[in-house]
Amino acid sequence: MRNECRALSDGTGGFGDMSTFTSFLSPLIESFIAYRKSSENWNDSYERSLLLFDRYCAEHYAHAKVLSQEMVDSWCKQRNTENNNSCRTRIYAIVNIILYLRSRDKTNINPPILPQKEPRTYIPHAFTNLELANFFNACDNLPSSPSLRKQLRKITVPVFFRLLYSSGIRINEARLLRIVNVDLRRGILDIQYSKGHAQHYIVLHDSMLTLLQWYDNAVEKIYPNRIYFFPKENGKCHTAKWVQQNFRKLWEKENDSYAVPYDFRHNYAISNINGWTDEGFGFDAKLLYLSKSMGHSVVESTKYYYSLVPGLADVLIEKTNADFENIVPEVTFR
Repeated sequence: MRNECRALSDGTGGFGDMSTFTSFLSPLIESFIAYRKSSENWNDSYERSLLLFDRYCAEHYAHAKVLSQEMVDSWCKQRNTENNNSCRTRIYAIVNIILYLRSRDKTNINPPILPQKEPRTYIPHAFTNLELANFFNACDNLPSSPSLRKQLRKITVPVFFRLLYSSGIRINEARLLRIVNVDLRRGILDIQYSKGHAQHYIVLHDSMLTLLQWYDNAVEKIYPNRIYFFPKENGKCHTAKWVQQNFRKLWEKENDSYAVPYDFRHNYAISNINGWTDEGFGFDAKLLYLSKSMGHSVVESTKYYYSLVPGLADVLIEKTNADFENIVPEVTFR
């Protein structure tokens, strides 16, 4: 696996010129990708897993003509270096392509069984005002360059991360956002494909809308008729690795604490919940609005954030003279 990763890395988070399928599965994989893209149900993270599986089949089953259960089971078997969640991420694309092939009577192979999802143990970082000011100052002061890639980075980074911060949008929702789903007149984002493919809408803050309008005008001069709202230099969407690398570099330049881009989503939920404590309690309605805005299919998913809000239980008890557990049900992981 280490050699596979080294061979695929091109320093940009993509596959460079190496993303060519070479095994006997090539036509089926390409058909699957074309189908998912045409139905606007494609996930860029699938490509890496499909490419690695293709290389595995080409190397270990060079003379094979038909997909076998052994091929699938041997590659999808959980490795000693993987936890359940990382294994799920690696083999999820293989599950989907096998289901695609089975539905078209092109194979009778059973899809691999996904390991049970494990609750995340990471505790989100609680931003201070100074840390946020430092980070966005670093975003706003990226160096100028004649390079198209660096020009795009200079105008994209400050806007992209402010959108994460101000809206609670998921990272994948932001980087996969299409221009046709951004209403810059009314200030609404139409998130059509998200976690679980649940469509939802996000209403932008006025200041964020103004910033997106400025960004759209700037990028339109470089990429007229673009597909993605935040394109990279080849017109495609940015990768998750691009987001992680830019955040880490700018965060560590100005701050000593540890944080990740997804912490902006946690911060959005916590800031909203903390803002309710002095307004009386239309609690259920506010929770429902927040849940829908964040793209949660059930309110219980949003309740998870209660455990991340310092002191909220004490505030609730003080204002209602009731036990916290009687107001907010315990959240169980599934």
